[in-house]
Amino acid sequence: MLLILTSCSGEMIKQERTYCNPLNLNYRFQYTDSVSYREAADPAMIRFKDKHILFVSHSGGYWYSDDLHEWTYLPVSSLPIEDYAPDAIAINDTVWFAASSAERKPFYYTTDPFSDSWQPLNDTLPFAVWDPHFFVDDDGQRYLYWGCSNQMPIYGVKLNSKMNAVTEPAVLIDHNPASYGWEVPGEFNELTSNGWNEGAWMTRYNNRYYLQYAAPGTEYRTYADGVYTADSPLGPFEYETYSPFSYKPGGFAGGAGHGSTFQDKYGNYWHIATMSISIRHMFERRLGLFPAAFDKDGVLRTFTAFGDYPAIVPDRKFDFEKESTFKGWMLLSYRKNADASSAVDGFPVSNAFDEDIRTWWSAASGDSGEWLSVELDKASTVYAVQVNFADYLSTLKPDSKEIFYRYRILASQDGKSWDVIADKSNNTADACHDYIQLENPVQARFIRIENVSVPDGRFSLYDVRIFGTREGNTPAEVSTFTVSRNENDTRRAFVEWPADDKATGYIVNYGTDPKKLYTSVMVYDAGSLMLTGLNRDVTYYFSVDAFNESGITKGTAIVPDDLPDTR
Repeated sequence: MLLILTSCSGEMIKQERTYCNPLNLNYRFQYTDSVSYREAADPAMIRFKDKHILFVSHSGGYWYSDDLHEWTYLPVSSLPIEDYAPDAIAINDTVWFAASSAERKPFYYTTDPFSDSWQPLNDTLPFAVWDPHFFVDDDGQRYLYWGCSNQMPIYGVKLNSKMNAVTEPAVLIDHNPASYGWEVPGEFNELTSNGWNEGAWMTRYNNRYYLQYAAPGTEYRTYADGVYTADSPLGPFEYETYSPFSYKPGGFAGGAGHGSTFQDKYGNYWHIATMSISIRHMFERRLGLFPAAFDKDGVLRTFTAFGDYPAIVPDRKFDFEKESTFKGWMLLSYRKNADASSAVDGFPVSNAFDEDIRTWWSAASGDSGEWLSVELDKASTVYAVQVNFADYLSTLKPDSKEIFYRYRILASQDGKSWDVIADKSNNTADACHDYIQLENPVQARFIRIENVSVPDGRFSLYDVRIFGTREGNTPAEVSTFTVSRNENDTRRAFVEWPADDKATGYIVNYGTDPKKLYTSVMVYDAGSLMLTGLNRDVTYYFSVDAFNESGITKGTAIVPDDLPDTR
C-alpha cells in the first residue's frame, strides 16, 4: 500500500506553489532543414497593468501572467513575431515593441497587449538594430540599446517622445575575451575566436545604471550575463569584475544568458534567461527563471545554485539575501536503477536519469503502454515530478495542432502494487517540461510513468526528475580543498576537494569578496572542477557545499586562490 502523508491532525498537508526550470511553457516547434525542434530564448519580461508579459524569439506570440506561475499564451499576427530577440517596454498606457532585423524596420505599439492589435510606427530609426532593448529613465527620457556580434560592440542612443534617435550611436561595451574568460566561446571557454556579445538590458538601481549583456554564445552551457555600471544611461561604463552575475554551466539544463532583470508586483527582483540544449539545432533553447537581488553595496547577483530544482514564487516582499526560494526538495532519481518497456539503441534507459538535458531515453514506439520506471532509495518521500519530453523522431511544425502528452505517473512500495499519483490521461495542454507538484507527498520506492499518447514520434524523455526528501544523514562538510589558478592563464582555476561517497554532488561557490561568494557551479559525482570563466588577474574566494538526497551541508571554509601578491 502506498503511504500518503498527512498532518498529525489527519488533514492533508498543504504545500506552497512551486515551479521548476526549465519553465513549463508551450515552447514552439521550429522546422529547419527537416529538423524539428522546440525553441524559446532571448526573453524580455515587462510589467503592464499588474501583469507580466514575456516576449521571446520565434514563438508565434507571447505569454502573460498575474503571478509568474500560471502563463497564458497569446498567438499574434500583427507583429513581426518570427524575428529574433524581441524587446518591449510599457510607457504610460502604451506598450512599445521592437525585434531584431538586418533591415531597417518600424517599432510597433499598442494600448492593449492582451489582444492581437499592434500598429507600426514608421520612420523611427535610420538604421537597423539587432537585439534591441528599450529603457526609460526616471525623468522620462527614453533610450535604445542594441548589439549582437562577435566583432561589433553594444551601442546605445537617446530617443525622443516619438521614438526617434536624437544622438549618434555610442559604443558602450566592446569585446574583451583576453581579460574576461567567460566571454570566450566554447563549452569550456576553450575556443580562440571571439564570442558573441549580445542581449543588452538596462536596470537602474540607487541612481546607478546597470548595463547587462550576454556572452559567449547561445549554444553553450557557459552562456551567461555580465554587467557594466555607470552614473548615466550612456556611460561611460565600468566593467564589474564580479561578472558574470548570471551563470549556470552545471546541472540539468545549463546556461543563464541573454536575460532580463525585472521586478514583480511586490518589488522582488528576478532574472529570466536562456538555457541551452542545442543538440538538434544550435537554437534549440529553453527558459529559466531565477531570483535576483542587489546587495547593500549595489552588487547585482542571480541565484542559480539548485536553479533547476523546485522553487517557490513568493506572494509577498521577499528578502532574497536572507530567504531562499529553493524549496529544499532534493533530486531522488539521479542515476538510480531503472527499467523500461523498450529502448532504442543509443538512447538507453540510463539517459532518463543522468541529469543532462542533452541526452534522452526513447521507447521503441509512441504507443500507449510504453513505460519507464525507476527505483528510489528506501525512506524516500516524493513531493514533485518533472517530466521532460524529448520528442524523438517528431516531425511537428510551427503550425501543428493538438500538441499534448497524455500519461500517468504511478508509485509503489514493492514494485508490484501500483497507485496512480498523477493522471494526465486527458491532458490538452502543450507541456513538454511538465512539472507536477503532488497535492500530498507520498512515500514510495518505485516511480513509473506510463504513456497514453504522444503528439508525434516516440515516447521519449530527456529526464524524469523526482524531487523530495530521503531520511538519512547529509554528506560530510567539505572543510579542506585547494584552488590553483593557471599561471599562464589566470582566467582558469582548478578546484579540488576530497570526494565523499555519501555525496550526490557539490556546489562550488566563488566571488571577488570573501563575504560575497555569489557565483556557483553544480557538479555531480566529482571531487574537482575546472573553472574557465574567471576574469584575468582578479582575486577570487571559494567555498564548497556538499549535497545528497537528505539535504545540503554548507561549506564554512573559505579559501582564496593562489595568485601571487603582485597581482
